[in-house]
Amino acid sequence: MNRRTTSLVLAVGLTSTLTLTACSSPNTPELKVGDSYMPRPVSDLGAGFLTVTNSGGGDDKLTSVTSDISDDVTIHRTKDQKMREVKSFDIPAGGELDLERGGNHLMFMNLKSRPAPGQKVGIELHFEKTDPIKVELPVKETNYNPAHH
Repeated sequence: MNRRTTSLVLAVGLTSTLTLTACSSPNTPELKVGDSYMPRPVSDLGAGFLTVTNSGGGDDKLTSVTSDISDDVTIHRTKDQKMREVKSFDIPAGGELDLERGGNHLMFMNLKSRPAPGQKVGIELHFEKTDPIKVELPVKETNYNPAHH
């Protein structure tokens, strides 16, 4: 091996090691999404519910949501039976963010169509630290309310 090839091999190996070390950092969030659904909308507004579980050692934040079904998807906090739009939701290390009926949730404004039960609505969740996560919300009956886990 010549000197240039040896340097290149060492550089690639060092880069791979640094990348692996960064991915396995104890302060890195590790997010999974579950329990997602959208009740069938009855107007041009819709709501979405899901749980984001963070099994990693670092905190993260849900900062925005995008969807093909609406150009205006917002995140809302419900407190004292009042709904207010917020900029983000915290997702603590080792914890979860629950978006559920009667509580915090996603709001889809000016729906381009009204999906029916059995269909799925695609969304993309955007976070402060973690790469975006694509999720499909199964559309349920309007009054659907699962038992909380």
